[in-house]
Amino acid sequence: QVQLVESGGGLVQPGGSLRLSCAASGIYFNMYAMGWYRQAPGKQRELVATITSGGIINYADSVKGRFTISRDNAENTVYLQMNSLKPEDSAYYYCNANYRELDYWGKGTLVTVSS
Repeated sequence: QVQLVESGGGLVQPGGSLRLSCAASGIYFNMYAMGWYRQAPGKQRELVATITSGGIINYADSVKGRFTISRDNAENTVYLQMNSLKPEDSAYYYCNANYRELDYWGKGTLVTVSS
């Protein structure tokens, strides 16, 4: 059974930082591209950052220079370090694992950026 479990969300002030984690099980993690997506109320889910099995990274323009995605294949975990957070970063953040036609999602973790 495939599980992607996100953690690390919460309430943070503008300018603050959070680190999200996504622990994967039930997949051969090393083979999967991993990604973070987010969805704010009333908006469509959007890509935040992805990292391929080979370590190629892609960021949404809105988070470049502020967010860093990384993966630990030994721990089957992908991380999203979020710095200089803005109120517009508030959303549910979802972890994704993708390998060819196989596509899995976590249940999400809520990030709220507010003073």
